[in-house]
Amino acid sequence: MDTEAGMDPFKEDDRADAFSVLMSSANGRSSIRLSRRKKSRTYSAGGGPSYTAADEITKRGDAVRLTWKNINISTETGSSLFSRDRENARPKHILRNVSGVADPGTVTAIMGSSGAGKSTLLNALTWRHRQNLKIEGEIKVNGKVLEDKISNVSAYVQQDDLFVGAMTVKEHLVFNARLRMDPGISHNERLARVNEVMDQMGLRKCENTLIGTPGASKTISGGEMKRLSFATELLTNPPLLFCDEPSSGLDSYLAKVICECLQTVAKQGCTVLCTIHQPSSEVFQLFDKLLLLALGRVIYLGPAEQAKNYYASLGMPCPRNFNPADHYIMKISVFPGKERQCKDKIAEIADHYETSDYKKKIDAEISQEIENNYEVEPKNPKMQDPPRYKVGAFQQFHALLGRAAIAQYRDPLVSGVKVGQTIVIALIVGLVYLRTPYGSGYTYSEIQNITGAMFLVLINNTFAFVFGVINTFPTEIPLFRREHFNGMYSTGAYYMSKNIADVPMNIMLPLVYCGIVYFMIGLYPGVAEFFVFYGTILIMINTCVSFGYWVSCLSPSVTIALAISTPMVMPLLLFGGFFLSADSVPVYFIWLKYLSWFLYSNEILTINQWQGVTNITCDISPNICPISDGSDVIRLAGFNPDNIVMDVGLLLALLVIYRILGFLVLLYRMRDSTR
Repeated sequence: MDTEAGMDPFKEDDRADAFSVLMSSANGRSSIRLSRRKKSRTYSAGGGPSYTAADEITKRGDAVRLTWKNINISTETGSSLFSRDRENARPKHILRNVSGVADPGTVTAIMGSSGAGKSTLLNALTWRHRQNLKIEGEIKVNGKVLEDKISNVSAYVQQDDLFVGAMTVKEHLVFNARLRMDPGISHNERLARVNEVMDQMGLRKCENTLIGTPGASKTISGGEMKRLSFATELLTNPPLLFCDEPSSGLDSYLAKVICECLQTVAKQGCTVLCTIHQPSSEVFQLFDKLLLLALGRVIYLGPAEQAKNYYASLGMPCPRNFNPADHYIMKISVFPGKERQCKDKIAEIADHYETSDYKKKIDAEISQEIENNYEVEPKNPKMQDPPRYKVGAFQQFHALLGRAAIAQYRDPLVSGVKVGQTIVIALIVGLVYLRTPYGSGYTYSEIQNITGAMFLVLINNTFAFVFGVINTFPTEIPLFRREHFNGMYSTGAYYMSKNIADVPMNIMLPLVYCGIVYFMIGLYPGVAEFFVFYGTILIMINTCVSFGYWVSCLSPSVTIALAISTPMVMPLLLFGGFFLSADSVPVYFIWLKYLSWFLYSNEILTINQWQGVTNITCDISPNICPISDGSDVIRLAGFNPDNIVMDVGLLLALLVIYRILGFLVLLYRMRDSTR
């Protein structure tokens, strides 16, 4: 099949970069520093497989062989009392008795129609996405059970390309190099490795280009994103590489380039497994071994080039000039209207494989695995009880803080819109409640305006900052989950870096807001009173941010976060001492009063504003006013000047409590059972 025939259009930079990748591979410039011995394969004349994959490579300490035996996976969902279809509510079997071996120096392709169990098998092998699944069987790396520690000796290129869009290509790779490479490697060596990988994957041209966010900003091309995903995983020279649909979203030419890169990596001693959907004939020729799945059962596992003979032996020869990959999948697919016949045929083919020489060869290799000397005492230090994280907590925090700061201040929504929004809202509030000249005495009719203005300041800042951070974690959870379970950093380091990165903006914006509002409204003319006002707003805003983090951590999506945040804030607003006197809160809602930052902030601001006012002019007729000075305003509001220190302490307590609650929720969502 001609590569150019039927090829989808793609950008010229992708074509040039892809060409550079091919030339790099052709010139032997691959930077995967493993064994350079060529793999040797022999085949028996009798039709059954009798090949060995890179015997010399498997004796090395940095090469691994992956085996899985009798993998059975089913859902744990039982029947529900509320289910109308009890049959569909029963546990569903996804994989049945799947066994196999992946050797160093080979690329093993896992193929099958939709729903065959390809991604489920790959997730089981990588110890990911195991929640709500019952998994049985043995998975070993060089004869050793690693379970979730398999991420220390492997890399996983997932189908979705997830990045921080505000970073450049090189910044992203440097960040990953800091957290994924051994701590003994110097900074210059890390940079050298980053440059090598960029050269290998053809990313040098776009190294200083922002990655971008699809749908929100201009991004690098799809081919560059996919190659960046591979470059990220290849930084650490992984001896075991998993890929989920590496050609997804790419045209036939770029798909061939990516798969040639996989073959180049494998030739250097890496064990490569990938799921792939309908590869072209040229791409299919790049695979060494083929694993075909249908309805959760193994149809074939052996050399890819022998699959044609195997199908022919079953009475399903591949037509001439026909893509063999399409032929293999079509013969084991379930067609609408013929479900029963197709399922019976698939079961017959799977039963035939169970008695074939290929299956016997796989079983023999798995049985002999424990007898290999290098498996009993693996030379690879990564195999000997590897630590969960490559670097320490401080290095994790430092790298994450740098990335969070870049994402925070390169975002135009933060750097421009938020500052402009703060100034505009402050000016509007100031103009509505404008009082001139500044420092003049207060009259009775101005009390309500000033009290209302101060409470409006609390409301404005509450909703601005709660909704300003409400989307923080729902949008970042997929990337955080992936990197966390890759062993890059802990939940605590990530959460702390997000908190610290927001501090400068959460200090500057309240200062701008207070500097405008305080003098336009004409609050008490005093330097100490201004800084008490600013300090109160500052603590309250950071308490609102803490509350927003908690809600954000609770919510699986931005939509749900927006839906639940307002109902959670409104009760706290009602008991803030403005709409209802602090002494008049119903006893059954008294607990909500103590959770309201509105109450504590309003009491501080009211006392700060009125306790120094010794005279309030009565400007109504008849000249009888119930309030003559600031102490009367404080008393009628139900506040006590002796409570200021307690109010500040309780505000700080709420700030800490909400942040801790957010961290505990995030920690629960990232527990190991949710891998």
